[in-house]
Amino acid sequence: MLDGAVHDPHRLLGAHSGADGTLVRALRPFAEGVTVLTAAGERYPLIPQGEGLFAALLPDALGDYRLEVGYGDATILLDDPYRFLPTLGEIDLHLIGEGRHEQLWEALGSRVRRFDSPEGSPFDPPVGTSFAVWAPNARGVRVVGDFNYWNGTSHPLRSMGSSGVWELFVPGVEAGARYKYEILGRDGVWRQKADPLARRCEMPPANASIVDETHYEWNDDEWLEQRAKWDAYHSPMSVYELHLASWRPGLDYRGLAEQLPAYLNELGFTHVEFLPPTEHPFGGSWGYQVSSYFAPTARLGTPDEFRHLIDALHRAGIGVIIDWVPAHFPKDAWALAEFDGTPLYEHPDPWRGEHPDWGTLVFDYGRREVRNFLVASALFWCEEMHVDGLRVDAVASMLYLDYSREDGRWHPNAYGGRENLEAVSFLQELTATVYKRVPGVTVAAEESTAWPGVTRPTDHDGLGFGFKWNMGWMHDSLGYMSEQPINRRWHHNRMTFSMVYAFTENFILPISHDEVVHGKGSLLRKMPGDRWQQLANVRAYLAFMWSHPGKQLLFSGCEFAQDSEWSEQAGLDWWLLDNPAHRGVFRLVQDLNSAYRTRPALWERDTSGDGFSWLKADDGDHNVFAFVRWGFDGRPLVCVANFAGVPWEGYSLPLPWSAGQAPVWSEVLNTDAEQYGGSGVGNFGQVYALDEGQDGWPARAVLRLPPLGALWLEPRPAETAERGESAALEAGPRQESESRIVVVQQPAAENEPGIHAEPITSEPGIHAEPITTTPAPIEVPEPAATETAKTETAKTEAAKTEAAKIKTAATERGPSATPKRPGAVKPRARSGRRTG
Repeated sequence: MLDGAVHDPHRLLGAHSGADGTLVRALRPFAEGVTVLTAAGERYPLIPQGEGLFAALLPDALGDYRLEVGYGDATILLDDPYRFLPTLGEIDLHLIGEGRHEQLWEALGSRVRRFDSPEGSPFDPPVGTSFAVWAPNARGVRVVGDFNYWNGTSHPLRSMGSSGVWELFVPGVEAGARYKYEILGRDGVWRQKADPLARRCEMPPANASIVDETHYEWNDDEWLEQRAKWDAYHSPMSVYELHLASWRPGLDYRGLAEQLPAYLNELGFTHVEFLPPTEHPFGGSWGYQVSSYFAPTARLGTPDEFRHLIDALHRAGIGVIIDWVPAHFPKDAWALAEFDGTPLYEHPDPWRGEHPDWGTLVFDYGRREVRNFLVASALFWCEEMHVDGLRVDAVASMLYLDYSREDGRWHPNAYGGRENLEAVSFLQELTATVYKRVPGVTVAAEESTAWPGVTRPTDHDGLGFGFKWNMGWMHDSLGYMSEQPINRRWHHNRMTFSMVYAFTENFILPISHDEVVHGKGSLLRKMPGDRWQQLANVRAYLAFMWSHPGKQLLFSGCEFAQDSEWSEQAGLDWWLLDNPAHRGVFRLVQDLNSAYRTRPALWERDTSGDGFSWLKADDGDHNVFAFVRWGFDGRPLVCVANFAGVPWEGYSLPLPWSAGQAPVWSEVLNTDAEQYGGSGVGNFGQVYALDEGQDGWPARAVLRLPPLGALWLEPRPAETAERGESAALEAGPRQESESRIVVVQQPAAENEPGIHAEPITSEPGIHAEPITTTPAPIEVPEPAATETAKTETAKTEAAKTEAAKIKTAATERGPSATPKRPGAVKPRARSGRRTG
């Protein structure tokens, strides 16, 4: 027992009744004396036995008692840890042994407990902390901490049979106490370990666990009630991803709770996603090398302060998703690695238990206790911390046995394949359990391969995730955007290929932290051209992304086109919001979210091919893409993107509704609008349908497509169109802008020729060059199949006249109220400028 190699210290320590009386033993190293105080007021000194052990045979049976321990001139009254029964019941131990304790944090780890005193006892009711840890291969386990001067000799834990769990209740230890476990391995070596189930940790680089007791009172009951009814697949979902510690350096959880909800509401995001908030030793890992799977990082505050942040976001109507990392963990000696002197949490096979790229360890997904540990961690964040979703990191590294491994450095599965069948089973258990216990949450996979059925239900042999990050779309679309516009025609299929598989899974479109670090440059820096062209590319790309099937995810800083690559040490370039051009991108993201949330066509049928139709998929010569999104009500939204560096005048675009159904289409979004920092090329807020079919569609329109710009068009009800046309006729002919848009021929250079407009006044962020100083303008190329373009203007004017005559045909569709158009680009009267 003095060496610590004891499985049942309660059999030796404490009070034990016998025929001759009650034998009391106490192990108190460094104490000069120990005296037993009974409830009747009797005092019985214990006799020193050497090495800190005290014992005496008392004549009477003991009821409630305490130990008076003397250290020199000081005397301390203590309760005896070894007089208490186990705090774990048989059901707890059975569930732990079976790997099915879904609230494992209630059984293992440290937990403050309070007991009643026997009636008539003069002593205060016992208050203390129970410690329980899974270490099946240990020869002995002790708890050390502030309460015993980090000497565990006096506090050995008892083994709870074949479960592998060790347990001890220590009276007098309350919330805030620091502690660790000392574990004696089979090799005879003592190892100090942090508690795997700790719910609070010391501030790194210190690594002790802290006894935690929550006193937080939640205020999000209404949110949780609504969450349980939430249908993620047919609801708007735009996610803002951020790193808590660097979003605004210096803010803790409470500071974030004051600023982040308002900022997200200003931008219009529905959800926020935190890079892993779990405790981690190395700040440069951004939280992806987790040491404590049940504790938020102490860098920003306490667990209750983290709860306050979640609560504040919920009260603001913002859902919270966290990155969660079950794929690997660091090798730090004080954490999970070789926890009881053997590979316990990690796989014992070095070829399966270590990740060669990251220098980390891989969990043993075939061991039921390890699976239970991970599943319980996921449930803890959803149930105890009220998070609304998990994004599971590095799923591909879990699914394949040969992931990042050279030939001959991996073992195949039982069937000779490369699939990690144990990891597959674990992921299915994870998703099924989370969805069963916490309705309304979502679990998303960062899975970068073509593994089939990632979001298919587990009862259909899928992995059961709610969503999958569309890494293919991200890589292809960013690759396309990085090309010079003049070269994009040769890469046109990179933007259309995603629609080949868009509905095989439930996708999230991620522009995440991974794409703006490690030399990849910011989203802005990925774009070619000068600064105006880069910003225009970003604006057009974001509008294309928001209209593409799938939910959106955007990393912090991209909402205002951050210039520098993201750094967790430097934070974001917030001063760019004072720059009109960057503020314009910010305004665009606001309007994208506003328009997105109020237009069901963009999200109701994200997971079904019935919600999407191509209008222009093969116009690589003009770098134009056009498609229509459909809602359940059949109402369309047309999205057109021009990724060429020139505007296209007289561009003929098919429309999904006939001119009788929709004579006028509102230009609800134009990324080239001046308010976003654009050049103002557009269609004066509306286009007119021509009752002429094109490409199998019932009507078409003639558009002015802005350079490096995107448009969203939606049909205006016939009644509204008639009223609007009448008002326009009464107002007289529209005045043309004083600027003339021309394409400027420039010497061969890296950047494709940009768009230059003659301004009345200079405006930052807009390329302006007086016409008198430009070379001779080149005629803008006309799209194919527009040989009669000279008559298009006349046809458009004729369509305007006809708009007043089609009320009867429109009435056949039934009345339709004029929709609100948050985010619509409204023409503004600004001297000398053309607005879209």
